Amino acid sequence: MNSLASPVEDEKTLAALALAMVDHPRATLQELAKAIGVSKATLYRFCKTREQLIERLFDHSASRLRRSIDEAELNNGPAVDALRRLIQGQLVHKELTAFLTYYWKPDSMQDPRGVETWTAFDAAVDAFFLRGQQEGAFRIDISAAALTETLFSMVIGLVDAERRGRVARAALPAMVEQVFLRGVAK
Repeated sequence: MNSLASPVEDEKTLAALALAMVDHPRATLQELAKAIGVSKATLYRFCKTREQLIERLFDHSASRLRRSIDEAELNNGPAVDALRRLIQGQLVHKELTAFLTYYWKPDSMQDPRGVETWTAFDAAVDAFFLRGQQEGAFRIDISAAALTETLFSMVIGLVDAERRGRVARAALPAMVEQVFLRGVAK
């Protein structure tokens, strides 16, 4: 947040806010501030309304999605290694995944920024899966777009299961990778 000392603290605060919004969907700004351990005044300086907070979290989540694709280096090295980096990158920010899952609505795609973010994200991951198919790492009888949707449906579902205590946190990356690859590896 603006009053915090470093970008790392800002990332942690935004993640905490995202999770607080999911865990307490009807909470007031005061209740959200208390849930993440800041004063209402601090949160109010950051966002004056819940709507502004949701928009700010959407923007931050979109930014993290774009960075996660860059950091995964999907065009470098063997496709399976890039897949591992992509999964890890998505799970690092699982609070944002939970937030997007809970708050994303079809009308979110009416916002040009949302359309641009999702279109670019889908295109990058689809291109990655197509590369993996061309290299023989992934099945070719399932489209690249279907592989993208399958992977992220699995990530979303398991992030939610971990949040609800049904899946161990430490097991998530390996679980996503193993379950996904057994279904798509040649």
